[in-house]
Amino acid sequence: MAMETKNEIIERNNAKLLFTPGPLTTSDTVKSAALKDMGSRDEQFIILVKDIRNTLLQLAHVSQPEYQCVLMQGSGTFGIEAVISSAIPRNGMLLNIINGAYGRRISQMSHIHNIPTLDLHYHENQLPILGEIEKALVDIPQITHMALVHGETTTGLINPVEEIGLLAKKHNKTYIVDAMSTFGAYKIDVEKLNIGFLISSSNKCIEGIPGFSFVIAREQDLQSCENQARTLSLDLYSQWLGLEKNGQFRFTPPVQALMAFHSALYELIEEGGTRARGKRYAQNNEVLVNQMRKAGFRLYLDDAIRGYIITAFLYPEDPAFSFEDFYQKLNDRGFVIYPGKLGRTQCFRLGNIGQLFPEDMNNLVVAIHEVIAEIGVKL
Repeated sequence: MAMETKNEIIERNNAKLLFTPGPLTTSDTVKSAALKDMGSRDEQFIILVKDIRNTLLQLAHVSQPEYQCVLMQGSGTFGIEAVISSAIPRNGMLLNIINGAYGRRISQMSHIHNIPTLDLHYHENQLPILGEIEKALVDIPQITHMALVHGETTTGLINPVEEIGLLAKKHNKTYIVDAMSTFGAYKIDVEKLNIGFLISSSNKCIEGIPGFSFVIAREQDLQSCENQARTLSLDLYSQWLGLEKNGQFRFTPPVQALMAFHSALYELIEEGGTRARGKRYAQNNEVLVNQMRKAGFRLYLDDAIRGYIITAFLYPEDPAFSFEDFYQKLNDRGFVIYPGKLGRTQCFRLGNIGQLFPEDMNNLVVAIHEVIAEIGVKL
């Protein structure tokens, strides 16, 4: 068999649609924005970085000087660890609310950095119990910070970010929110929700490419991070000082990712902002879920607690089902999906964010029908 040419490989890869929570399918204009070389000290680049920071604050419904935006090289996990390892003082304590893999990851970070932590664990299909959270805040006054994952992409669950924010405000705790998979598609008023630190990344609902994360922080909480960092490269306070001083990163920035993200931000605004993007994603999700249910698939989460970013579907009960075959045959047809991330329950996940539209959802389900028939699985 003849080997594929470079152009054939590129064409085949570009034809694939990513039904994942990020990296995700991006527009041609976002891709093309990254096809330019630019120096990290160029005035044009410094202006671009400043515009990104200001626009992100606007999307969070806040502004300077009360709030600041810090850009951090690396994936969303880098941004979260920058906050966890910089924001909590040596005599502080973290209350971490967990109902998925990403909440557990925050716990891993805090323990690696020797931060005293109380983990409140809930099942991956269960919302946190507010009464238990408040009891912990009352019983353990040493708690200084609280952490919550807004959208748990482990399952697609949406946590009650507002209600827990009210508890943080009532008990005077600094509130850390992982909004990785929700910022840009859900309205998040950072000040109203009493969020001290919100973290998201470039390759989620704003539809950029991977390369950096960002932190939107209340300035007084950011100021308190001075001399608290437990690492050099993830020092959130020093990163902010550098950006404020001369608009530059302390270490080599992901230039092309920032250029693509800048383009993606303006596509978000042109689409109609967070409200319009969330509406499109919700329409995608409605089409997807309805069609998958008609096909005979069952959802892991109840409708009342799941969001419209990604959906977990249970494996068919037929022993003929193999996720590896299912994945590969869909991939061969140009549809890339996500495996499950649950500890005990077997499932796969379908995302509907990025440059995807209802017709893409219909096409995916048609392909799923074909694959299920091909591998002989009964639903």
